[in-house]
Amino acid sequence: MSLTGLAKLPVLMRFALIGVAAVLMPLMLAACGSEPPPAPAATAAPAASAASQPANPPAAKADTIKVGILHSLSGTMSISETAVHDAELLAIEEINASGGVMGKQIEVVIEDGASDWPTFAEKARKLLQEDEVSVVFGGWTSASRKAMLPVFEANNGLLFYPVQYEGLETSPNIFYTGATTNQQIVPAIEYLLSEGKTKFYLLGSDYVFPRTSNLIINKQLAAAGLEAVGEEYTPLGHTEYSTVITKIKAADPDVVFNTLNGDSNVAFFKQLKDAGITPEELPTISVSVAEEEITGIGAENIAGHLVAWNYFQTTQTPENEKFVAAFKTKYGENRVTDDPIEAGYFGVYLWKAAVEKAGSTDVAAVKEAAKGIQFAAPGGMVTIHNENQHVSKTVRIGTVRDDGQIDEIWNSGSPVVPDPYLDTYEWAAGLRELAQ
Repeated sequence: MSLTGLAKLPVLMRFALIGVAAVLMPLMLAACGSEPPPAPAATAAPAASAASQPANPPAAKADTIKVGILHSLSGTMSISETAVHDAELLAIEEINASGGVMGKQIEVVIEDGASDWPTFAEKARKLLQEDEVSVVFGGWTSASRKAMLPVFEANNGLLFYPVQYEGLETSPNIFYTGATTNQQIVPAIEYLLSEGKTKFYLLGSDYVFPRTSNLIINKQLAAAGLEAVGEEYTPLGHTEYSTVITKIKAADPDVVFNTLNGDSNVAFFKQLKDAGITPEELPTISVSVAEEEITGIGAENIAGHLVAWNYFQTTQTPENEKFVAAFKTKYGENRVTDDPIEAGYFGVYLWKAAVEKAGSTDVAAVKEAAKGIQFAAPGGMVTIHNENQHVSKTVRIGTVRDDGQIDEIWNSGSPVVPDPYLDTYEWAAGLRELAQ
């Protein structure tokens, strides 16, 4: 695309293209024993209207339903995505052990997105066209999701996407089980403002999620009469943060809002500690660092800093007690659970409930049946929105402990209804139009 053509695109589209290019370039250069517990129950909303019959039902063995799992099992994002893949396999194992879906066993086809957005598109196309799966569970970065979205829409496939993201998107072929902006980013800023923070430094990886999130944060801060004291982006996989830390010191913020993704967080937090910056002196709040990433970062390097999510391993529900026990039984006592892991896990159960309510794996039938379906997830009750195919979920903010677990210090009190375009916020006026 020419520079002239790029300039004519809407603002967020330009951010998406720039962010995607930033993801691709560094990756191109770098590359030249016991039975699980019973499954928790799902409840469905009242019966929906009859859906259309499938024109080309997915091919599979007569006694199986074929599904795909597509995550980065290699590359910079594997630090986060491998564990989500594991959680989805656990859910499938539990479902198969309890009788399967509509009496059929789930057959899994696994692909590696390799931390590379064109690979995600290629593998999604293979799963839909060659393997003829009924659904795909996968993705992490917004660049990977945006690369897959047209593939799923063109092939009338179904994607369950398990990670928090920047909002400003809906697709008839995607169910978003992670948080949208008003279920993580916006309440995190509201919490920090309530704590008296006024000088925000925005640090993120250079792709869609951080850039769009920070666009939203800047509008939210402006509505409070504030502006960020600094904004910096580094490529995915970046590991040298001494210059960035020098810039942060010079800007003298009272909080760093961190949207770095992948193993860049390992380098950043280690170098932040080496620079003598403590969380008491300068707290950082992260929205892509959970228990799994803390294991890689080292609790000693991040203890005392803040995170914003919808679920922690320490969340107190009967469903979470069973989930954590099952995950550790299957993968080892040293393994941890976290928010995207939980969202990947319950996404499989939501799909099962929708298929069984529809009596079919046909995409149109499943989408119609999914409206209003509820599930007692480890983090609390989740409900599929009737229109935008996101889920209602409780918002939580916590502090990282010395042992790598997270102490909850605030929550929203009840599940927050998803508002991906922030239509209910006056200061967000115009964002929907920018996203078109």
